[in-house]
Amino acid sequence: MKLHELSPIPGSVKESKRIGRGHGSGQGKTAGKGHKGQKARSGGNVRPGFEGGQMPLARRVPKRGFNNIFAKNIVTIGLSDLDAFEDGAVVDTKALCEKGIIKKANDGVKVLANGEITKKLTVQLAAFSAGAKQKIEAAGGKAEVI
Repeated sequence: MKLHELSPIPGSVKESKRIGRGHGSGQGKTAGKGHKGQKARSGGNVRPGFEGGQMPLARRVPKRGFNNIFAKNIVTIGLSDLDAFEDGAVVDTKALCEKGIIKKANDGVKVLANGEITKKLTVQLAAFSAGAKQKIEAAGGKAEVI
């Protein structure tokens, strides 16, 4: 197969409508715009969300709450997730991704005290709950904030 032999899958490429090109185009006379009205005029259409003067949905629905744009998106894992590693391993965000425990680190990973840890691990992550730090150190490991 060569570059000049490549072609798109049949049905995947659609010819665009050639509007305003006379009767032979199949879009003749009104060019698919119907007769008169705002949408038939040049430059005529309504803005997105406009409902003909009726109170728009975005204004009818009650607003509630607050969305903090500066909030950090922290991924949380439990202590029991760390048992997937071998004894003496160094656990960081890259290692967690490789094991499939987390998909993406986002703004950091926090370890919570859910479950127990039996292995001696050096855990290098963004944050630890007080209970998690205590349990890691009790198992003979280290909890390092990076």
